[in-house]
Amino acid sequence: MGYPENMLTDDERVVIHKHPHWKTLVWPTIAFLVIVGGGSYLAALAQDLSWNQIAWISLAVLGGVLILWLFVTPLVRWRSTHFVVTSERVMVREGVLHRTGIDIPLSRINSVRFQHSLIDRVLGCGTLIIESASEEPLEFDDIPSVERVHGLLYHQINDDDDGDYYYRSRPQRDPD
Repeated sequence: MGYPENMLTDDERVVIHKHPHWKTLVWPTIAFLVIVGGGSYLAALAQDLSWNQIAWISLAVLGGVLILWLFVTPLVRWRSTHFVVTSERVMVREGVLHRTGIDIPLSRINSVRFQHSLIDRVLGCGTLIIESASEEPLEFDDIPSVERVHGLLYHQINDDDDGDYYYRSRPQRDPD
């Protein structure tokens, strides 16, 4: 049993399970390519130096630290962030070492709306805004297919529990 199935109640079903949109990984990927390219170029320049071994080791350590900080950390953060809509609640989980989460029962949600810029529309993502009993609306950025998620969540909230399409639908997952 994988995440989030191990957190569900007996009669609860996953309707949709998503990670943040892939656009959050664009800048980390560019950083990775610049670090590898720049490090390779500097290593080639250091080839003719008398202390080239020290230069290469220094470049490798610096490049490794930068790759961990600018590429691996955002990748792990992206992979460990989950946005899940079930038949009973909305769950959001973030983090690896310091894990945070929020559960919003569907019965407590007052309204659901979305917004996206022109770039978000082209990429197929946006911000989902859920207003519940809390004072401030909760905003979830970079949700893939935000209009579809909005529609599914709206129907989940307003269903009569008569076993219609949305309760029997299979979970929609991002390709991993």
